[in-house]
Amino acid sequence: MTPTISSLIRSIESGDRSAADALFAALYGELRRLAKSQLARYGPGVTLSATTLLHEAYLNIAGREGAVFPDEGRFLAYAAKVMRGLIVDYARSRQALKRGGGFEITSLGDSDARTVADDGELVRISSGLDRLASVDASLAEVVDLKFFCGFSFAEIAALRGVSERTVQRRWEKARIYLHREIRPAART
Repeated sequence: MTPTISSLIRSIESGDRSAADALFAALYGELRRLAKSQLARYGPGVTLSATTLLHEAYLNIAGREGAVFPDEGRFLAYAAKVMRGLIVDYARSRQALKRGGGFEITSLGDSDARTVADDGELVRISSGLDRLASVDASLAEVVDLKFFCGFSFAEIAALRGVSERTVQRRWEKARIYLHREIRPAART
């Protein structure tokens, strides 16, 4: 008999390392879809593959002590957050290299300049989302589930046990907050 996602999560919480591998295997298809979705949102400027992102996220999650996932939705939201962090770290390293971190002199073409702007925007989005999480974690969680995991409002509502309209209101509040955080010049 195959263990359920819930039983695997409980086993992980009790310290069973093999359960983490089994959970990863059980959710591999969903996590791969999530990785592809994450990469598609950032466009062609991010040259990571979905498989590389997925495996890096697994290593990151497996190496963390004390991470608790009461259900599949929270595990996927956490995985999305880890993937977002990896993509942002990748973007930051690309920015550092483009600013002389690799000591390579190159000329910037139009396409390179757009990639730098995209990397900078990605870092601002991530920073804004981190600030939102410190102000209202439920709003940041909706953004992670909707934008980064690709869940619908109905799926998020079912995962959280709230109405779909509540999720939509949280989404709108989060969007307003992030817009103000990311584009401070637009407020004036």
